[in-house]
Formats: sequence, structure tokens, C-alpha cells
Amino acid sequence: MNESALKATGANFVVAPNPVPTLPVEGTADVFPVNRIFCIGRNYAAHAVEMGHDPDKEPPFFFFKHGGAVISDGTFPYPTETSDVHHEVEMIVALAKGGTDIAIEDALDHVFGYGVGLDMTRRDLQADAKKLGRPWEAAKSFEASAPCGPLVPASRIGHPDQGAVLLKVNGETRQEGDLNQMLWKVPEMISILSRFFALQPGDIIMSGTPSGVGAVSCGDTMVASVEGVGEIKIDVV
Repeated sequence: MNESALKATGANFVVAPNPVPTLPVEGTADVFPVNRIFCIGRNYAAHAVEMGHDPDKEPPFFFFKHGGAVISDGTFPYPTETSDVHHEVEMIVALAKGGTDIAIEDALDHVFGYGVGLDMTRRDLQADAKKLGRPWEAAKSFEASAPCGPLVPASRIGHPDQGAVLLKVNGETRQEGDLNQMLWKVPEMISILSRFFALQPGDIIMSGTPSGVGAVSCGDTMVASVEGVGEIKIDVV
């Protein structure tokens, strides 16, 4: 039940609702309300290989981050209960329209815009979860695990399908790939997700990371960029 429907019943929230997480829209005072964050795993062949998997044998799979994991203030607070936090640079896809069973040829009509984000990962916790056959939430969906930059509307830049994806730590290049290396392209990701979920306006898709993922420490500075979309600077604090 949304807030207006709740008010119509005469009921009140018994605790104060959390603010809606948002991302800025570049060049404007507007913000994009973040709903859910869908992340695709191993969407670059070289990254799949470095994680010990054969990309030719895997169908696409997805996992979640909660919407409140997004931060856009240029910092990443090093999380608790881990000693091995890894960076994963990704292009993010923000949806303006939802739906189910979306055809591939219609999928891009649902996109509001694109941005640069990081899927920060407690790699040690993820490794333990994999060994035990357990979910990844503690490794992937912790607070501030999705540092993101401003969104750029597709009406301004189109729909990027090629261009360098880079991440530097303290000036050293760690990750380098190209959007054209994605195994599952943006229209395919949207279409496949819509078979399993009723996609909604405000949903975000993190589109996968190239190879070169690695650990960061407090005091490091990460610079992530996607050609044609933007660049963000994140300090690990």
C-alpha cells in the first residue's frame, strides 16, 4: 500500500518510513528514486574466468542489492566483518518504466539513463558463502555497497553499447574492459529479468564488471569511468 492509499484509510505509520534513496541526474537539480538494484554476475568473459568459471557454460544469473545501498557522496566507508573488500566497476542502467515479459526489441524504451557505479564486495564473505552454498547478501548487499555517480539521461547520450570501462586505484589501472565485451547486452538483461520479476520504475541494473577486480584499503582513492557516460571518484574511508 502506498502512502496516499494509507492516508485514505485513516491509518498512520507506526514507525517513521525511511527516506527514498536517490541518485542525482547530471546537470539538473532532479533526482532519480532508487527502488531495487539487480546485479548480473559474470557478464564479462575475462572476469568469469578470473573467478574460476567457464562463461561459455553459464546462463545469466542475477543477485540483489537493496536500494538503500546506493551512495553518491564520493566516499565508501570500509565495512565491518571483513578484511578483503573488492572493487567492481560497472555501468548502471536506470529504468523509467517497468513491466513483465518485455521483448528485447522494446527493452531500451524502458531506460531512463545510465551511470557509473561500483559493486563493492566483501570477497572473503562471498567465498565462504559459495563454499557453503549460502546466499551472497552479506557479501553484496551491505550498507554503502553501491557507490554511484550521477545518472545521464538516455535522451542525451543514447544507449551506450561500446566504450572503455575503467577503474584506477591510487592512479594505477586495475580494471579495463569495453561495454562491447558484455556477454548479455542491456536489452537482453532487461528482457530476461522481466520474465522473473515485475520490473518497476526506479529499478537499477548493474551490468557486470570486467576483469581485474581486487582489494581496496582505507585511504585508497578509486576513479571509475565508463566512456560516454561519466567518471566518479570515490575515497575509501
